[in-house]
Amino acid sequence: MSGFFSGKLAALDPYVPGEQPRDMQYVKLNTNESPFPPAPAVLQAVAEEAGKLNLYCDPECTRLRAAAAALYGLAPENILPVNGSDEALYFAFTAFCDSTRPMAFADITYGFYPVFAAMTGTPAHIVPLREDFTLDPADYCGLHENIVLANPNAPTGLALAPADIESILRSNPDNVVIVDEAYVDFGGESCVPLIGKYENLLVVQTFSKSRSLAGARLGFALGSPALIAGLNTVKFSTNPYNVNRMTQAAGVAAIASQDYTLENCRRIVENRTYTAKALEAMGFRVLPSKANFLFAAHPAAEGQALYSSLKKRGVLVRWFDKPRIRDWLRITVGSREQMDALLAALKTILHDERGV
Repeated sequence: MSGFFSGKLAALDPYVPGEQPRDMQYVKLNTNESPFPPAPAVLQAVAEEAGKLNLYCDPECTRLRAAAAALYGLAPENILPVNGSDEALYFAFTAFCDSTRPMAFADITYGFYPVFAAMTGTPAHIVPLREDFTLDPADYCGLHENIVLANPNAPTGLALAPADIESILRSNPDNVVIVDEAYVDFGGESCVPLIGKYENLLVVQTFSKSRSLAGARLGFALGSPALIAGLNTVKFSTNPYNVNRMTQAAGVAAIASQDYTLENCRRIVENRTYTAKALEAMGFRVLPSKANFLFAAHPAAEGQALYSSLKKRGVLVRWFDKPRIRDWLRITVGSREQMDALLAALKTILHDERGV
């Protein structure tokens, strides 16, 4: 590390994204990308904007906010487009937390939350999940702290009902409750309808998963005008042109292609069910996911060993070297062909290496 590096960040443990190897062709099931390309209208819109890259994009994202407002049933002032949902989360930690205002989140959840806490000098209140990896809403009721919940959770795929989250909102009226809905389009229930009822609710969504725009980097923060104004203060103090013009155009076109999105989500849910049943038939424990991935463990194989064996066979999944989940794999749900390749590799590994 350079001697010029800030001392206050010396102990920072940065987020590690899913690997993107280039050494061979993989069946890539490790980063929860969509197996389907963007809608045709998205590709056309991006191409039309490419010739205007000499000009700055609209810092207010006017057309995109209007389209998103219609999609979510909100007003434009309830919406902040961002450079991927991670940016919305970072803006929220910056805007609403400090050394005197902690952020509570689960011990097993999205790995960026503790990083953002460290980056912003926010005390992290880690709340353990139950033994079965479910989240107990009672653990968050009356905390009187800011709270961030991934719903469905990552990497488990388990989800709370909006009524459970509403109990948390009601009991923490003076604190912001962030609901990270990156995977909500695959079977979860969104808390967006609660925004008009709770001034302290901030919902974060992404177009990376269900709308096949992971490479474009587009997300949204959704909340009361006061919360969005706070995030805008951070945005315009750091990166006013945060969503580039091609991504803005892609977002508008993706919203207009809702039938395409819904069909792709249906296919992924179908493939999720198919794969979960096949894994269970092989002896895996599989959590009931509401996301575009599965969380699975096999009693006869360590998680790291399975991950390594799959990688050698050209199949990438995600393994986390963390307490409580070292024997689990997070498996992105892709196309039927990708899932069949995964299942065939696992059958070979379990039979040849484990004698299962």
